[in-house]
Amino acid sequence: MSESLLSPPLTGPGPRRVPLPLITNPSEGPVKQSAKDFRSAEEVRWCPGCGDYAILAAVQGFLPELGLRRENIVFVSGIGCSSRFPYYMNTYGMHSIHGRAPAIATGLSVSRPDLSVWVITGDGDALSIGGNHLIHALRRNVNLKILLFNNRIYGLTKGQYSPTSEPGKITKSTPMGSLDTPFNPVSLAVGAGAGFVARTVDSDRKHLTSVLRAAAEYEGTALVEIYQNCNIFNDGAFEVLKNPATRDDHLLRLEQGQPLRYGSDGEHTIVRDAAGSLRPAAEAGATEGSDAEVIHDAHAADPALAFALSRLPENGGPTPIGVFRSVARPSYDRQVAEQLEQAVQASGPGDLDALLAGRDHWTV
Repeated sequence: MSESLLSPPLTGPGPRRVPLPLITNPSEGPVKQSAKDFRSAEEVRWCPGCGDYAILAAVQGFLPELGLRRENIVFVSGIGCSSRFPYYMNTYGMHSIHGRAPAIATGLSVSRPDLSVWVITGDGDALSIGGNHLIHALRRNVNLKILLFNNRIYGLTKGQYSPTSEPGKITKSTPMGSLDTPFNPVSLAVGAGAGFVARTVDSDRKHLTSVLRAAAEYEGTALVEIYQNCNIFNDGAFEVLKNPATRDDHLLRLEQGQPLRYGSDGEHTIVRDAAGSLRPAAEAGATEGSDAEVIHDAHAADPALAFALSRLPENGGPTPIGVFRSVARPSYDRQVAEQLEQAVQASGPGDLDALLAGRDHWTV
């Protein structure tokens, strides 16, 4: 695995998170798995051509690398087209309620450190009714991997504008064009204090898999925004980023420790202006002085660079994909476990009946 994509190791006192159980056979050693082992018997039912198929195949192909028992992997989803995902995984899973997948997954992760918990959500599910649950999972740094499918539309309910739809978007619910300013999921995650934030594209299998690997290695909340095409209600929303004829001039692939360059030959450069924003250099290939060229550092403690990168398209620049931020923070799960251990050492095992009865009571 590329070291540049991994989160730096945590330092300081305190136990590491309980290692997840590997698949082993005492007589044969580690058991080899394939993508087929993670495919359920359920018929996959998305619209033909939907980008969800590519994401499902990438996840099923990647999971054997984790070396985990299928019963120690859980997928929790909310409501939406993407939320059918758990049906198609031969793991444990739950198709939960609208926007609440992070809350349910938080309970699982904190109470069962032996589980690898993944949240599947969409731009409507996560950023509208589920907005509060998402930002609090991010700020707490619960040990979750959140895959946010962003197609900039409500697909399941047949084509209304979503929290990420562009201004002026004409849909069934905005016949004269949307007046809303859209959310930028990466900006939102960085602003909420997320330690790991990334973006990828459904049709780029190699890049998508590399980002999934990095997210899986991170201890805490890893948010991965996945640009996903809805060919029925918002076809071509990301065509300029996918078409071989245009993508090189519109995609900035983030590489740790490398300059921010794009174009078919890396001829375009990103620089920082006097106001601190990032923008393309005035001339193709120009660096405007060696000190103005920006080097990507996903491990920087200050989130300013990650946030500036997230705003780059709004400043007339290309769309970055890759790991924006990967900074070590103690996970919420680890801290809860440490508190419980300290409480037991100080006072002994707790009394559940006494806790439920409480010391304060009254008669009505």
